[in-house]
Amino acid sequence: MLSVPIARVESLIIDALCCEGVSRDNASSVARALVAAEIDGQAGHGLSRVNSYLAQAKSGKVSGDAIPEIRQTADAIVSIDAGFGFAYPAIETAITELKKLAPVKGIAAASLFHSHHAGQLCQHVEALADAGLVALMFANTPHAIAPWGGDKSVFGTNPIAFAAPRQDKPSLVIDLSLSKVARGKVMKAAQRGEPIPDDWALDAEGNPTTDPVAALGGTMLPMGEAKGSALALMVEILAAVLTGANLSAEASSFFDAKGAPPGVGQLIIAISPEAFGHTNFTDRLEQLLAMIEEQQGTRLPGSKRVAQRSLTNNGTLEIGEEAFNTLKDRINT
Repeated sequence: MLSVPIARVESLIIDALCCEGVSRDNASSVARALVAAEIDGQAGHGLSRVNSYLAQAKSGKVSGDAIPEIRQTADAIVSIDAGFGFAYPAIETAITELKKLAPVKGIAAASLFHSHHAGQLCQHVEALADAGLVALMFANTPHAIAPWGGDKSVFGTNPIAFAAPRQDKPSLVIDLSLSKVARGKVMKAAQRGEPIPDDWALDAEGNPTTDPVAALGGTMLPMGEAKGSALALMVEILAAVLTGANLSAEASSFFDAKGAPPGVGQLIIAISPEAFGHTNFTDRLEQLLAMIEEQQGTRLPGSKRVAQRSLTNNGTLEIGEEAFNTLKDRINT
């Protein structure tokens, strides 16, 4: 492993994306998100995505110079057309708008369509919680999960995230995909040539598999069986039907350059605690969280991610030498 300055890693990603026609502003937004995922220990949303992003920018599946277009459709609602570009610039735009709207309106929402892979949702809702807002985010992704009892994928892994501000502590953040594990973990296993547990996914014939490549060509199993499938339907309605985005069943893969743009959607909701007429939100939240933390063997959601961040306090990132050299080579070709 190589210990590389974070700024150097971001710079390499930006330069590589710019070589494929991505605007510097958009490339910077993407680089920040991927590096943040690596820092949080979420490799499936980190540097493992670089090659597929580059291929999609090169092929035109992702519009590298897209500029998000904002339209205020109601008093406290904005609709953002991501222009078939990377999701991160559009999400940053949404967060900026919600930080302005929610404190004034009490609750505000941003819908995104013509969008792409949103990465780890926790970093987006955390940005709102750090501004004193309670936040929710829903995203649909290309089809990977069959409805419970079925054998044909209809839903994506359709992640959900939630964040709430705390007193002098990192915001409470909950981030989960509705498959038993995130599909990015299967992709990472495929890249490493490693097997996966046989209860993560089914192959194309509907059989349990330990082969990550076969899993990527089959369907992911939902968390919580029928309950997870129901939640995936809920997210599909919120993130795609409501926003005007492509359904998961209509969206092309995030992992390759084939086909039309995915055109998926996201919905972000920001809530001002003060708007509910109580002044002790954070006090009550700390009371609740203390009831959890005082019990032996428990931990708060997101605590591993916070601990992982502390490992990069020296401003460097641990990267495999092969991955680092591949990134440099993409710039020099």
